[in-house]
Amino acid sequence: MNIDDIYPSLNDLKKRAKQRLPFFAWEYLDSATGVEDQKTRNRIELDKILFETRILRGEYTPNQETTFLGKTYSHPFGVAPVGMSGMIWPGAEYILARGCADAKIPYCLSAVATVTPEMISSSIGDMGWMQLYPPTDPNVRRDMLRRAKDSGFHTLVLTVDVPAPSRRERQRRAQLTIPPRITPKMLWETATHPSWALGTARYGQPRLRFAESYVKVKGNTSSTAHPGYIIRGKPDWNYLSELRDEWDGHIIVKGVTSAHDASKLKDVGADAVWVSNHSGRQFDGGQSSIETLPGIRKAVGDSFPLIFDSGVEGGLDILRAIALGANFVMLGRAFHYALAALGKKGFEQMAFILSDDINTNMYQMGIEELSQSSDRIIKRD
Repeated sequence: MNIDDIYPSLNDLKKRAKQRLPFFAWEYLDSATGVEDQKTRNRIELDKILFETRILRGEYTPNQETTFLGKTYSHPFGVAPVGMSGMIWPGAEYILARGCADAKIPYCLSAVATVTPEMISSSIGDMGWMQLYPPTDPNVRRDMLRRAKDSGFHTLVLTVDVPAPSRRERQRRAQLTIPPRITPKMLWETATHPSWALGTARYGQPRLRFAESYVKVKGNTSSTAHPGYIIRGKPDWNYLSELRDEWDGHIIVKGVTSAHDASKLKDVGADAVWVSNHSGRQFDGGQSSIETLPGIRKAVGDSFPLIFDSGVEGGLDILRAIALGANFVMLGRAFHYALAALGKKGFEQMAFILSDDINTNMYQMGIEELSQSSDRIIKRD
């Protein structure tokens, strides 16, 4: 049977992922912080964006090819950084890097991945972006940048919306530690999820290998007190200027929800701004990302590059973000649900779902180019 007949949507992949993951891994992937209102708002506000359809447009083929920061990608979406990917699904970083290279879409490696940049260097092709959580020690920062550049990563993503750990209550209740603490409950969860267990045996116990290059932590630490948090600093505006002097590629600043901040980032040398509320994982009291996007677009002008994430679940959501001002859209959770559901085939299916959904909706809207989506928004009070 065709895999698309069994798993035609992200929700289908999510259901299978929950069955195949140990409880602690599922809670890490699926949870937000607080009572998860912001995660819910991300979905509610995206659903409010409606489009007008057009008919009798004749023969044409929608064009998804997108040029962003001087590089052409096959689709207007890529894979966002997700920490501890290899704990969510064994070998996740390898699968995602190779999949993105084949699909010609960007893959952003998390600074708190379970692999180092060197380990997946041969897998990324020329699709590699590298996330940086800002280290306090400038020598550590410079070494991280050197290793990323030497490994073939050409675009740096400075993530600035984690000035301190969030509480992430669901993760605490799941007693998630890095590396996972061996307890009777954990052993039972592992034994009753054999695909995850066998994969973990193959790839080894998930650890934050890149961060652990710079700090050693004895024993097991909570998921909000791991080595990545220990080396992470609280940057100010001068930090970006220093980074600009040390990195000769593009710099994207991720975690922006303020038009004021976006405008200032443009002025001080960021090459692009990534509009994101961390999918509700850091702060429960803010607006949805899509609500902040139009104001940020207005603040930075029509030509400045913007990326969008948070709550995106399909091709229609990608068109919604583009219509309101994004040039590119990144997804993190969605691709990891897909990996947990189907492994390598999950990545392929998720990429197909997104691209096919974009095409289908572009046909309904009667548009050939992604940028025309803004012409089809139904004005709402």
